[in-house]
Amino acid sequence: MTKQALSFSRTDSAKFFKTLNKRVNDYFKENKIKRTGNWKLWLKTIVMFSIFLMPYFLILTLDFPGWAQLLLTVVMGIGMAGVGMNVMHDGNHGSFSNKEWVNRIMGSSIYILAGNVYNWQVQHNVLHHTYTNIHGHDEDLDAGRIMRFTEHSEWKWYHKFQHYYSVLLYGLLTINWAITTDFLQMKRYMKRKLSYGKLPNPVWNWSKLVISKIIYIAIWIIIPMLFLEIAWWKILIGFFIMHYTAGLILSVVFQLAHVMEEAEMPQPSKDGEMKNTWAIHQLNTTINFSTKNKIVNWFTGGLNHQVEHHIFPNISHIHYTKISKIVKETAKEFNLPYHEYKTTRKAIIAHFKYLRDMGMNPALQV
Repeated sequence: MTKQALSFSRTDSAKFFKTLNKRVNDYFKENKIKRTGNWKLWLKTIVMFSIFLMPYFLILTLDFPGWAQLLLTVVMGIGMAGVGMNVMHDGNHGSFSNKEWVNRIMGSSIYILAGNVYNWQVQHNVLHHTYTNIHGHDEDLDAGRIMRFTEHSEWKWYHKFQHYYSVLLYGLLTINWAITTDFLQMKRYMKRKLSYGKLPNPVWNWSKLVISKIIYIAIWIIIPMLFLEIAWWKILIGFFIMHYTAGLILSVVFQLAHVMEEAEMPQPSKDGEMKNTWAIHQLNTTINFSTKNKIVNWFTGGLNHQVEHHIFPNISHIHYTKISKIVKETAKEFNLPYHEYKTTRKAIIAHFKYLRDMGMNPALQV
């Protein structure tokens, strides 16, 4: 089925984005800094990879009791999420460095997270960032029939329990990349000829996917089975725990940005036209949380600053705290929304309340 072509309004009589873009550009010029990462990002990269990979090498080389090995797999999951949010994310947005080859390398870190660069760039950079929160176009809203994130999705009886079972499903995000999602996405995207940049050669694209999966399984499952005197099923449990930890963190962080009551889920007109310009659409569909918390800012790679990230996806997350003041003031000046939760706890509570509301039978609601 061919999806409806969408277009955003070009009418911004108040010239919001033009004003905002100039102010943000002036900030970088006046402070004589680049829009990409700096030494702080490089240092964070080292730290995140260390959290992710050091436990793996410790398990392979030292004799730990079973409980300690399980604890180390949790640490690996935390590091895995950290690499995804801080390194891979900036790399695949082209904002890690002003050198393209550095961005490619950092973006390719998704391969050791069980993902695929092509699939991620199409789903995230093309579909999610362009058609944010538009049902049928933004695949981040698509959870099959098992979850209902928007009133535009069909309701099923089991959705009334989704605010309970959602946590179980959120943790499966990255392990699904490893097993099924990447294959299904590549088939779908290649058929639709979607790409972020030049459309890759199908044979080469599929070959990279298969080879990367084989290498991934060899590193995380086969090698531990060969070098560790541990039952194979225990290794698989550790592998699952690592992925579940990472998947839960990544899912919750992304859900708090868009699957909330305040985040609009607008639909296009019959002609495929959206009501607002793209920049104003981002303000309406995106939410920040816990932006004053230095630990959350540092660990999430600025993904708690989703408003800034969605309007300026090619600016490294290390600048979001600074430019957020400009974005917030400009939005207020133009009487536009700037959604924000002061703490992570309040945002999480609001998210699950929203899931509960979306799980109610719409036919019974007045």
